[in-house]
Amino acid sequence: MARFEILMPKMGESIIEATITKWLKKAGDPIAEDEAIAEIATDKVDSEIPSPVDGVVEKVLFNEGDVVPVGKVIAVINLGGDEETGEKEEKETESQGDKETAGKEDKETVKQGDGRFYSPLVKNIAKQENIPLNELDKISGSGKEGRVTKDDILNYAQLRKQGAPVPEVSAHPPTIKTPQAVEVPVVTTEAGDEVFEMDRMRRLIADHMVMSKQVSPHVTSFIDVDVSRIVTWREKVKDDILARELEKITYTHILMETCARVLKEFPRVNASVDGYKIIHRRRINIGMATALPNGNLIVPVIKDADQKSLLGIIKNVNDLANRARKNSLLPDEIQGGTFTITNFGTFDSLSGTPVINQPQVAILGTGAIRKKPVVVESEYGDIIAIRHIMILSLAYDHRVVDGALGGMFLKRMKELLENWDMSRKF
Repeated sequence: MARFEILMPKMGESIIEATITKWLKKAGDPIAEDEAIAEIATDKVDSEIPSPVDGVVEKVLFNEGDVVPVGKVIAVINLGGDEETGEKEEKETESQGDKETAGKEDKETVKQGDGRFYSPLVKNIAKQENIPLNELDKISGSGKEGRVTKDDILNYAQLRKQGAPVPEVSAHPPTIKTPQAVEVPVVTTEAGDEVFEMDRMRRLIADHMVMSKQVSPHVTSFIDVDVSRIVTWREKVKDDILARELEKITYTHILMETCARVLKEFPRVNASVDGYKIIHRRRINIGMATALPNGNLIVPVIKDADQKSLLGIIKNVNDLANRARKNSLLPDEIQGGTFTITNFGTFDSLSGTPVINQPQVAILGTGAIRKKPVVVESEYGDIIAIRHIMILSLAYDHRVVDGALGGMFLKRMKELLENWDMSRKF
């Protein structure tokens, strides 16, 4: 009797576990392909787990309220067949080699995409394009930890029709040597100290930050930018935009549009590292670090930021930021980032050294805008003037981004921001 194991799926950046909030099916219930078997929740999003197969729920392995690690088996689906007949045939099989072969074939039949989770949409597209499971497993995904997205499979299907070579997931990626874990110091407490347990989201953030520092040799470069033209332009247009579009324009929107343009010019900064391979990302998906009311952090992603107008970015950013604070983001909206921007200026900090959001290779930090006396060149010679100054910091993975490339990236950001078109219209 063939069985299928349903795994706890990967739900987003840095998420390593989820809570089963409700079972929608119990043992003995029939279940159809793509029908939800359970509702789950993380500190970032709530979602459902669909069944990739038709069958009957044979057993559920956890209770409601249990916290389950990603990749763990949570339920078993009976795909049908005669159990007694299967047992007799197994007993009557005399060749051990035949048993092993049959076992392997059974495993191939019911495996869940080589351990990868596929959304119902991706599976439906694969079915329409006649892409079998073993071929689907080979598609290189741009989602979190290589998850295949709708765009990935559509692009693959198009290349497949044209007979063009398509990128595949490496079967045996090279092993990179990583430093051994350091010994954690013993921490003692004294009378009067208050001890608080980290909530799950803070634990996930902590683990993700430590991992990033262990994986990537971080280097941070800084540059100061005269954003006086942008300050003046925003003051001129902000009321019109609010009245016409019911949207507030902030410096974050302007910085994101500029950053998307610069990433297109410097593709190695919009990249990931896979073993000893460098992956230049085709899409420019910019994550924006957003502080939550509880003090934690979430990173919703602006997809294809380079293809959006400034007004499009304003609407997209404001919508995601508002829903992030209400914990109502969808799983896809926090996945697939290729670069991240974090705004230190929100809390009036001049600058900072951000930690790279793996598996990206760089993150841009933006500081508070301050009025400062600076030397300005004029037709009458150098003069001292009061200008609006912002410090940008770029933290980058020194395995693939050298100081020269990091410096050129920041210099180009400075050029575009300081020469902002004051006559620009929406």
